[in-house]
Amino acid sequence: MDSNTERSSNAQRGFRVQAPLVDSVSCYCKVDASLKTVAGARKFVPGSKLCIQPDINPNAHRGKNLRREKTRIQPPLLPGLPDDLAIACLIRVPRVEHRKLRLVCKRWYRLLAGNFFYSLRKSLGMAEEWVYVIKRERDGRISWHAFDPTYQLWQPLPPVPGEYSAALGFGCAVLSGCHLYLFGGKDPLKGSMRRVIFYSARTNKWHRAPDMLRKRHFFGSCVINNCLYVAGGECDGTQRTLRSAEIYDPNKNRWSFISDMSTAMVPFMGLFMKECGS
Repeated sequence: MDSNTERSSNAQRGFRVQAPLVDSVSCYCKVDASLKTVAGARKFVPGSKLCIQPDINPNAHRGKNLRREKTRIQPPLLPGLPDDLAIACLIRVPRVEHRKLRLVCKRWYRLLAGNFFYSLRKSLGMAEEWVYVIKRERDGRISWHAFDPTYQLWQPLPPVPGEYSAALGFGCAVLSGCHLYLFGGKDPLKGSMRRVIFYSARTNKWHRAPDMLRKRHFFGSCVINNCLYVAGGECDGTQRTLRSAEIYDPNKNRWSFISDMSTAMVPFMGLFMKECGS
């Protein structure tokens, strides 16, 4: 019996003839199972077509490709100039105008908020140092202002978060060259605090940092090797004066206790003597 006669007899009996899984044109299901994308399969089976194969996902790298496309079509920092020349122009803009530069577009904001821009200015001798001053108003609230000695201009900082608006006995320090930290202190209503916040000169915003390990106010503090040291002070409760001390490492973003002082001291100031190393 020939094949045509056999097919017709099977059809008459109600049997369904199964089509072959792989026809004369190569199919992806013959490719190694470790190839998860159509692109990977096509390298080994040129001219092949896609069959129903759940292990092969044609859209596996679609997200990556879209991100690459967005990167490719990203507008230049300055129209008509490559980005390296645009950056060479932007780093020469005086610091007093940087607040306006951040408002131009997202790319400029990200550039000025990152480490590269100001590191490049510093390496080329273009860094401008400002003086930051705290002022307490008649109603007891505090505000911060920055003074530009080059252009003799004062700049107000954004308002401090509410918990520090009327705080007393808190510490101030600068870490990483551009972060102004406020830590500890006493809220007139809630008492001693562990709260830590910092102002970023690059984003012109206040941010939260990890709280200190102990509540304290009117304590001593200093910066050594870009780490913040806090010791002594007072806190609310039975043990008012403190001997404990702690250190904050911005690279680890963590506070740790260090050895206690031999005597509780309050209030006092902290300083760093290079010759003594402490």
